[in-house]
Amino acid sequence: MKFADFREYFNQLNWFVVIITLLVFSGLIKLGFWQTARAIEKEQRLSRISDYKSQDALSLDEVLSLQSSNENINDLPVKIQGAFNDEKVFLLDNQTHNGRLGYRVLQVITDNDRAVLVNLGWIEGFIDRSKLPEITPVSGAQKITGHVRLIEHGIVLSEENYKNPSWPLRIQRIEIDKFSRFFAQKLLPFVIYLDTKESLGFEKNWRPIVMPPEKHRAYAFQWFSLATAWMLLMISASVWFIKNKPKNNNKN
Repeated sequence: MKFADFREYFNQLNWFVVIITLLVFSGLIKLGFWQTARAIEKEQRLSRISDYKSQDALSLDEVLSLQSSNENINDLPVKIQGAFNDEKVFLLDNQTHNGRLGYRVLQVITDNDRAVLVNLGWIEGFIDRSKLPEITPVSGAQKITGHVRLIEHGIVLSEENYKNPSWPLRIQRIEIDKFSRFFAQKLLPFVIYLDTKESLGFEKNWRPIVMPPEKHRAYAFQWFSLATAWMLLMISASVWFIKNKPKNNNKN
């Protein structure tokens, strides 16, 4: 293509379309890099979890000491000896297992005047939403091992009202600050997931990583592919439009 032809094409570009094309392209590329970053994050977490398997469980004091030093405490193995509150049981809603809908059962354990929420496992629910499953709460002094899980806050569509609760209490998400109102002390800002080897509790079907790194990389590839396809499509469409655009022949 001669320079004069290129300049003619350049002058005929619709800059509104160019801007929209670049914005969409940039957005798709950004999504691809975000998924790539998530894959790297998941790989690092899996590696850390693997290292923890050979590590002795820490006491709650040791975990809190690491947290105060700005260390990453997520997934750390922890051991607790304390008493469970069997009067107030939380049922985390919309938890599926093998195609069945159910709940995760959570109770508070107190260890040396520190209270923390413990995820005891999964229990099946009823199709009739007005009915809650009958459970036998864990009670009394217990010695347990588990793993620290920091709470991931998703999109909140509406605030839950916990006035005049009836127990067990069905919840849609874990809200430590609000749950603390039901107890004599503030709950620690994380949840202990009971170790799968523990006989205590209910069905322990959790996985630390719900979406593996490979899936994130697959999504990243899709976004990058869409970005490439979008750019090629818009370039082809622009070239075709310019080539087939009627020329105005000015006659003197």
